[in-house]
Amino acid sequence: MLTVSAICHSAGFQVTDNGGRVWPVTVVVLAIIAVWYLSAVLLNSPFQKDSYKRQKQTDVSLVTLARDTMSQERPVLPAPHQVAQEIYKTTVQKKITSKRSLIFHSWITLSTALLGFVMGTVLGIVLAVSIIHNRALDKSLMPWIIASQTIPILAIAPMIIVVLNAIGIQGMLPKALISTYLSFFPVAVGMVKGLRSPEVSHIDLMRTYNASSWQTLWKLRLPASMPYLFTSMKIAIAIAMVGAIVGELPTGAVAGLGARLLAGSYYGQTVQIWSALIMASVLAASLVGLVSLANRLVLKRMGSLP
Repeated sequence: MLTVSAICHSAGFQVTDNGGRVWPVTVVVLAIIAVWYLSAVLLNSPFQKDSYKRQKQTDVSLVTLARDTMSQERPVLPAPHQVAQEIYKTTVQKKITSKRSLIFHSWITLSTALLGFVMGTVLGIVLAVSIIHNRALDKSLMPWIIASQTIPILAIAPMIIVVLNAIGIQGMLPKALISTYLSFFPVAVGMVKGLRSPEVSHIDLMRTYNASSWQTLWKLRLPASMPYLFTSMKIAIAIAMVGAIVGELPTGAVAGLGARLLAGSYYGQTVQIWSALIMASVLAASLVGLVSLANRLVLKRMGSLP
């Protein structure tokens, strides 16, 4: 039985199901916000009730209790509107160059994450190409690549920072190397899978035409690996942001989202902590979206998409 979408597609019309994508996401977001508000009331209620006892207030309605739990200065769990107000105050109402600006701190972390992502992507591609063309590297290097990810990043990050500082390497590069350490793995594994994705008959055809290994790589293996590469890059760009934040924690950094998290934890500013977390997630989601856009443009240029 033909559907409307199938009929339109056969007639040459492009059908987009934006409504089918928007509504599920909207429902999930609204559900998260509702659960967030409920959790804020439940977690902040004990402190608020103690405050009422100290002030000798006994006749307090549930509405008043709920309102007061979502207006505390240092809540256990800040309400969504408190986090939104903090983000607005530290982005719109602050100069970008101010140390109190969340945009300033976000740029510090973003630049570190992008540098680590670029280095990790290049390293992952180089390792994947080497593994594909050298059986010895495939047997010896691939297990070490997998084993490298079993080391907790919180354990290795201080070691990297201390060792590099001892040899005079400071600033952005040590933190970017932590992002590189995290982001090269999905790229390497994804590219190995992608470079091996062409069918045996296609490789045999290239050999029939007397194509060299370089020509086979450039004209067959790399084009076939593009979907795998961009999928792994989506993972790598998000985890590079995590690496940049983790790299800021052991250094006692004064700038960056990691520094905002540290300062918030030192002084019990949970609203500041959550605003930094939300900003980090927004940045990561935006970067993943940019990689997805680049993926569509590249595949469309290659003729894989209409």
